[in-house]
Amino acid sequence: MTAALESQIGDMLWLLVYVMAPMILPVLVIGLVIGMVQAATSINEMTLSFVPKLLIALVCLGFFGTAMLGLLTDFTEGIFATVANITR
Repeated sequence: MTAALESQIGDMLWLLVYVMAPMILPVLVIGLVIGMVQAATSINEMTLSFVPKLLIALVCLGFFGTAMLGLLTDFTEGIFATVANITR
């Protein structure tokens, strides 16, 4: 495995964090808050926790979707350039 490829693998893992964090963190916080409210009130309705998390995920995708797609596109172009350099 070449050094360039190993560097790309590390970059891929960081890109995964950068792309998923704007979606995962707000959904995690909302789920935690709703879970605490459900535990305090003894309400065990599944849709009460699912619908707000889905809405927050859609809102986050609307706000951060363009930036996430740009990061993925730049990374993909970099991967293709690296593959082209390796095969020469």
